[in-house]
Amino acid sequence: MQISQCPLYLQVILAFCWVYIRKYQSRQESEVISTITAICALAIALITSALLPVDIFLVSFMKYPNGTYKEWAANNETRQHIENTVLYGYYTLYSIILLCVFLWIPFVYFYYEEKDEDNSNKCLVNLTLLPVFPVHPSMHLAHVINKFPLCLADGLAALSFSISSLTLIGMLAVITYTAYGMSVLPLNLIKGTRSILYERLENTEDTEEVEHQIDKLKAKCADGRPLSMRDRRNLQDLEAKLQVLRRQGRHLEIAERNCCNKVGSALRPMKILLGVFFILVALLFFVTLFISNLDKALHSAGISTGFIIFGTNLTNPLNELLLALQPVFPLDYVLITIITMYFVFTSMAGIRNMGIWFFWIRLYKIKPQRTRPQALLFLCMILLLIVLHTSYMIYSLAPQYVMYGSQKYLLQGNHTAAITKICDADAPEDQCTVTRSYLFLHKFWFFSTIYYFGNWAFLVVFLIGLVVSCCKGKKSVIEGEVDADDSDFSDDEYVH
Repeated sequence: MQISQCPLYLQVILAFCWVYIRKYQSRQESEVISTITAICALAIALITSALLPVDIFLVSFMKYPNGTYKEWAANNETRQHIENTVLYGYYTLYSIILLCVFLWIPFVYFYYEEKDEDNSNKCLVNLTLLPVFPVHPSMHLAHVINKFPLCLADGLAALSFSISSLTLIGMLAVITYTAYGMSVLPLNLIKGTRSILYERLENTEDTEEVEHQIDKLKAKCADGRPLSMRDRRNLQDLEAKLQVLRRQGRHLEIAERNCCNKVGSALRPMKILLGVFFILVALLFFVTLFISNLDKALHSAGISTGFIIFGTNLTNPLNELLLALQPVFPLDYVLITIITMYFVFTSMAGIRNMGIWFFWIRLYKIKPQRTRPQALLFLCMILLLIVLHTSYMIYSLAPQYVMYGSQKYLLQGNHTAAITKICDADAPEDQCTVTRSYLFLHKFWFFSTIYYFGNWAFLVVFLIGLVVSCCKGKKSVIEGEVDADDSDFSDDEYVH
């Protein structure tokens, strides 16, 4: 199929992924297979994140605002068919994520590592296949066919468990990167960057000072006497520092001539307004998630049920906002889509600012035009894991809306006419359809319990990130472009 035949939204997603990957990709270390893998993985993450708003829209679209089913959805079999289609959509996209995380991305990663080291050994990928279809060779075909529905059900249960297990890793990524990204992204927009002219002046002064110190140390051995061990060590440190300062000077000179920085300075007021908006959204999410977790702590059946509650007992601002926007189509769907994309993009900002870490060890840095292919693959893998946990985060923010969308039902009074009510846990089962996302999230109570405590950890990390981001000063205009452990090779790549 040609690209021109793809739906418009797919073309937009693929175009964004291509631009994003190419922006950070190293020009001299790029590989076709790693580039295609990173673009496809990022596109899968964005497409999967959009499935929750579609799920909510479909269950809401089945009913009129007065609470009655539309003609095409009046038949229970039709509704069941639509619900199963959405459920299989979840299974399909989540299975693709499993394939990417366990097979595709690791294969490309180790393939590139092997090629990078000029090693001719083939990369072997060991797959653990679940015994989904336990068919014995001696069984007849009729027995196999009769057993197929049961095996399929077991296979879907195994797939659900695998996805839920992988979502736990996504929860850790959300706590680490998304929580930090929600604080650092708006504050960086508000504070802006330091003045290029001031930075160049400061760089010149520091360079002259280091050169002066180097000259003083070299003067000690002008008469032929060798330097002491301490002086030689100081000289090496000063020469390394001078090299970094000179590279910073070259980058600052390039940044001063860069048209994008000049346009960014002109758009400074807009960035401040955008930063204020983002920090207000982040604080709204913080308050809403705190109230939601507090509601579960006070009114749920406890840890043995996964802290599940039906409906809301405390006023949830975001849930109330979504319900209030229901009469104005399609504002509530637009808002839930924006919330979903907000989580994805703040996660990308968190990864970009922190880099990729394994506990206290930094594995890779994310830098414009100088990010290694392995780092981009890790970035996309982390985003895939984050997307898996995003649905639960949004459910925690707006539980009633995620369960039923904008559905309403008719409540028949004893001596009065029927009244229209918003669907909640007290609604008759045949009057309100629960989203497939909600059912998918609560298949295993023990995972819900872990997610609940993960939400508290998310709130703590967000507060820590907010305090750290407030205490830090303005970023350099070349923040992250020059570090002491970077090579001159990467510097030359950037300059050219």
